Amino acid sequence: MQIMVNESPVSAESPITLSALLQQLNQSTMGMAVAVNQEICPKSQWDSHLLQNGDVVLLFQAIAGG
Repeated sequence: MQIMVNESPVSAESPITLSALLQQLNQSTMGMAVAVNQEICPKSQWDSHLLQNGDVVLLFQAIAGG
């Protein structure tokens, strides 16, 4: 299946969880936030959130501020 990650196409086997995708991409998860189809996905759901063909994933560093 095809998933867009930070505006780049990525091929992944279906089914794949968000956690497994991050491992496939060798992404460090320290301080990372993830949005799937413009909705933040809590880190507690990464192991169970199954991605679908055509999903749009945005990876970004969470930044504290005030």
